[in-house]
Amino acid sequence: MIEGQSATRVQELVPIRYGRMAESPFRFYRGAAAITAGDLAVAPDSGIRVQLCGDAHLLNFRLLGPPWRNLLFDINDFDETLPGPWEWDVKRLATSLVIAGRENGFSDRERAEIARSAVRAYREQMRAFAGMGNLDVWYARVDEAQFQAPAEGALHTRGRKNVSEALHKARGRDSRQAFEKLTEVVGGHRRFAAVPQLITPVSQLMPDQERNALDGQIRSLVERYGRSLQTDRRHLLRQYTVVDMARKVVGVGSVGMRCRVVLLLGRDGQDPLILQAKEASDSVLAAHAGASAYATRPAPPRWPPAARSMPRGRGGTPRPASGGTRRPASGGTRRPASGGTRRAGCGRLALEGRAFG
Repeated sequence: MIEGQSATRVQELVPIRYGRMAESPFRFYRGAAAITAGDLAVAPDSGIRVQLCGDAHLLNFRLLGPPWRNLLFDINDFDETLPGPWEWDVKRLATSLVIAGRENGFSDRERAEIARSAVRAYREQMRAFAGMGNLDVWYARVDEAQFQAPAEGALHTRGRKNVSEALHKARGRDSRQAFEKLTEVVGGHRRFAAVPQLITPVSQLMPDQERNALDGQIRSLVERYGRSLQTDRRHLLRQYTVVDMARKVVGVGSVGMRCRVVLLLGRDGQDPLILQAKEASDSVLAAHAGASAYATRPAPPRWPPAARSMPRGRGGTPRPASGGTRRPASGGTRRPASGGTRRAGCGRLALEGRAFG
């Protein structure tokens, strides 16, 4: 099953995917959503379908910086979203907690209590939602105050310190942080810097003619993405200009999928916005829960692997914002449309509705 996925991906990146999955049982689990889907599909369910995350493991929940800037705790990955039995997300989350607990030295009893606590919290929140009106459910959220409050009474000093450090780190995860980390000045211009197994400038991937064609595709994609936004955000995006692109290697299960990061600049060279354009593929759940109402487009021609004989000039590709817009919680509040987040398609590349900052 994993090899079947790898056959459609950028072949030079497949060994990186396998290497990351081989690092630990939890990393293997992260990259094995398709295997989990097959296991879940043969188990009984209630017949109640929701818009699933599709990959609701522990590390796909995080503190996010939405447009209004105060932090929220929510799901940050909807690559596999699809309508399906609500039990599937809950089971994948609970299993991830057990595996992570084992790797961190928790006893069988402690791991069982962690999993039960998570499932109990889900059940209690669903019961609360059942007594609320539609608008109240739509606007329900877990902000940083609600995230931190339980820690004050339930955790010891070290645990409370860890929560405070996580909040501090999340507040600094924006376009500015990514800009300083991922770019450099080349010939007086900001460009993506090459980072082994993470970022490869487009100039190192393909010759000028093909690079210029990709540049035109990405610029068109950004323009079409802007037309899909609300008027105020569309106006903001139009104040930025695409200046560079690069290929980015993302996650564990997503390694090998075509992903570009795009650097845009606003009023000057210190006013960055970084976006990510990522290949849109069928959900791993589709074989078991039915196809999405939003079909992916035919695959584009394959881009050539990095040519070692090619000059090592600078170039770049877009990158998603770590800490993007608000994501709905599995089985609970706000949901994306069936099949995924807001995206503007370019072949099978899709510009996700996420941005740093």
